[in-house]
Amino acid sequence: MRWRLLWFTLGVLAVAAARAEGGCAPALDFAMRPLAGSEPVRLCEVYRGQVVMIVNTASKCAFTPQYEALEALYAKYRDRGFVVLGFPSNDFGGQEPGTEAEIQEFCRSTYGVKFPMFEKTHAGRAQADPLFRGLGELAGEYPRWNFHKYLLDRDGNLAASFGSFTRPDSGKVVEKIEALLGD
Repeated sequence: MRWRLLWFTLGVLAVAAARAEGGCAPALDFAMRPLAGSEPVRLCEVYRGQVVMIVNTASKCAFTPQYEALEALYAKYRDRGFVVLGFPSNDFGGQEPGTEAEIQEFCRSTYGVKFPMFEKTHAGRAQADPLFRGLGELAGEYPRWNFHKYLLDRDGNLAASFGSFTRPDSGKVVEKIEALLGD
């Protein structure tokens, strides 16, 4: 038991030291390509210090109307340091079959999405890309369907995980976002 505590303490100190030196929080330590873009961006460099909601999305799903609520949250809280990051995935029911350009056009024209969208990826446990594998391990749960939401605090720590049935504008999600934004 003591060795676990020692390893945990050393791990916490290593993460703190890396952050103090400008390192990335593990949950954001990934380079991802913007949707239909060509150059990857390091998430921790762009979104450091913000409250971040990461969502696996799909265009042909019963939960697709959540794009509207996600965009509304982004519009309401972005000036306070909140951002939504969307990651299209075709893992669940083949509900995101389009190209990245098609997905981008659909999101903009149908739901007015302005929050950052990133490359089409795998979010399901079996083939999860490193970002979703890390989030799934931290949360103890992987997306079981489209529109699973992971919420990170300003330090990049996992603060909450919400399944597909929890709407982005539900009271418990909004309450958590507002608590993390502080002010």
